[in-house]
Amino acid sequence: MRVTTVFNRLMGLPATRVRAVNFQPDQITVTVRLTRQKLECPDCKYSTRASYDQRPKPSRWRHLDMCGRLVVIECSLRRVRCPNHGVRLEAVPFARPGTRVTRDVENLVVWCAKTMDWTATSVLCRVSWRTVNRIIERVVPTTADLSRIEGIVRIGVDEISWKRGHKYLTLVVDHDTGQVIWGAKGRRAVTLEAFFEQLGPDKTAQLEAISMDFGAPYAKATRENAPNAAICLDPFHAVAMATKALDDTRRDQWREMRKVDPDAAKTFKGTRFVLLKNPEKLTDTQTVQIAAIKRAGGRIWRAYKLKEGLRGIYADHTLGFDESVLLLERWIAWAQRSRLPAFVRLARTLRLRFKEVTNAWFYGITNARNEGTHSAIRAIFARAHGFHTAESALSAINLSCGPTTIPGPHPTIVQAA
Repeated sequence: MRVTTVFNRLMGLPATRVRAVNFQPDQITVTVRLTRQKLECPDCKYSTRASYDQRPKPSRWRHLDMCGRLVVIECSLRRVRCPNHGVRLEAVPFARPGTRVTRDVENLVVWCAKTMDWTATSVLCRVSWRTVNRIIERVVPTTADLSRIEGIVRIGVDEISWKRGHKYLTLVVDHDTGQVIWGAKGRRAVTLEAFFEQLGPDKTAQLEAISMDFGAPYAKATRENAPNAAICLDPFHAVAMATKALDDTRRDQWREMRKVDPDAAKTFKGTRFVLLKNPEKLTDTQTVQIAAIKRAGGRIWRAYKLKEGLRGIYADHTLGFDESVLLLERWIAWAQRSRLPAFVRLARTLRLRFKEVTNAWFYGITNARNEGTHSAIRAIFARAHGFHTAESALSAINLSCGPTTIPGPHPTIVQAA
């Protein structure tokens, strides 16, 4: 059997025939020719038998390694005159347009990048880290499930920081599948408006509920573009706002005590993490500190009871919708009478957006799924050791958390029984 026949069977390149094989100490160069008669434009489906001219130098692509050696495919290509894109180099069936690696190499790199850190991927595949990044940016959009935005009714919108310096991404998660279905750079109202524009008026009208945090931009975009969708403000952020109100009250008290008794202020300052910690997680020493704060009474103890009161309402999953709404109304009235400025402001916010706060109970959705997705995304960021652009970060997110179908590194062979 001739060596060209062996490589034809081993490589299995579509519409391609091996003409020659050149063995070198660290590389195997495989010269091939295309068997199809028609030339195809790489940017569209236009095809023709007419050739514009022949490229003087052969094109080269990196292929999968063989027996520890680099494999390079070499092919002389023709140019085609496309009525839409002008004179272009003809497309090849085994590589994407404008790339220097074959589809098999790209699939291997993407699969490895999804299952291991990118540095290990670059070493295993013998490509640079930046090449891994470029391949992911190029391949992931082509593997995304085009039906990912079909039939969605409940979504969650949240932001995540992808780089230091207040660099954020807006992510949309399908509550029913838990997958990231859309993402974009920024966290303003126009960012989310771009999602609704892509979704279209018909699909936007099908949205029933959208969970989000208390930020104004996302709510503004939702009211203007999806007025029929119920806004569900996330309980986690409501409790976080109460925790911040407690910390603000503690800080004000500490500043006043520092002017009167600096030594007592130092002792009081050390109770910050005790106050912010959930009671069931307190150590014995911290429980004693909480008891001392209770005996002392005053603003700090009242603020602590308010924080725990709101947290208890959200933590009690045995409560029905009507009971939860009634308890929240009572808590808001309690906070308004507390004479604690931070909690009065919080009560005013909850009263102003009361319907959106209670929607989270009525529809039974929160941003908890988003927070779980964020944990997976942060692991992706750590695995990649950061990104230079928002587009790279989004491609990595869609690769691991989006509805993408990545083929395995090797074809599946079904053996007969």
